[in-house]
Amino acid sequence: MNILFPIIALIMFPNQKDFKKDQLRYPRVRVAYEDKEESMLKLLENQGIERSTLSVYLRAFKSEKEIELWGRDEASRSFKLIRTYEVCAISGKIGPKRKQGDLQIPEGFYHIDRFNPYSNYYLSLGINYPNNSDRILGTYSNLGGDIFIHGNCVTIGCLPITDEQIKELYIFCVEARSNDQEKIPVTIFPSRLEDAEFEKLKNTYANDKDKLGLWEDLKKGYDLFNEKKTLPSVRFLKDGRHLVQ
Repeated sequence: MNILFPIIALIMFPNQKDFKKDQLRYPRVRVAYEDKEESMLKLLENQGIERSTLSVYLRAFKSEKEIELWGRDEASRSFKLIRTYEVCAISGKIGPKRKQGDLQIPEGFYHIDRFNPYSNYYLSLGINYPNNSDRILGTYSNLGGDIFIHGNCVTIGCLPITDEQIKELYIFCVEARSNDQEKIPVTIFPSRLEDAEFEKLKNTYANDKDKLGLWEDLKKGYDLFNEKKTLPSVRFLKDGRHLVQ
C-alpha cells in the first residue's frame, strides 16, 4: 500500500534517547499519548513491566485477524502478552507475498523499520518487507513494498487496526524504541500454527513447496516462542529458507 509521508519522519531514526522527543513534535503522536498513555501504563502495571526498560514483540495471525503485543523489561528474559488487537480488514489469502499487486499480506520474520506520524491512515508502523527471504523467493524487481500496521480500516496488503487501536500500539512501540530497542520484531503467520492446524495446512497445500517451506520455518518459531516466551534466533539462508533456533 502506498502511504505518503514526510521524508524527515522516516528516512532515519534519531538516536534512541531523542526518539520519543522527536516523535512528540507531531500532533497525532501527542494526541495518541493524551488518549492512550493511561491505558498503556495500566497494561504494563498489570503485567509487572517497567516502562523505562520496555521491549516489545509483535505476532500477527492472518486467519484469526489478530495482532498480539508482547512485552518484557530488563528484569525478565520472558515476554508477557500485553494486549491483542483486532485486524479490521484483510486482503489476499494465506501464503506469502511474492510480487507487487498480488494483494497479499506478507508472511515471515520481519521488524519495524519506520514510524510514520503523518500517515494517510492516521499513524503507521512500517514492516521491512521485502526481507532477505522475499527477495530470493519473490518476483525479482517486482516485489512491491510499503507494508504497514496502520489505522483506518482499509488494506491492499497492510494490517489495519483502526485509529483508536493504532494510537495505543504506536506509543508502545515509541516507548520501546526510546529504550534502545533498535529492532522491534514482527512475525506474520498464516494462522495460529498449533499442531492440528499445521497438519491441516500441510494436507491442503501438499503440492505447494513455497508455502510449506515458509510455514515449516514459521512453525519452528511459533513453537519455540510458545514454549519459552523468548525470541528464537532466525537466520536467513541462501535458498530463502530460515535457520530457526
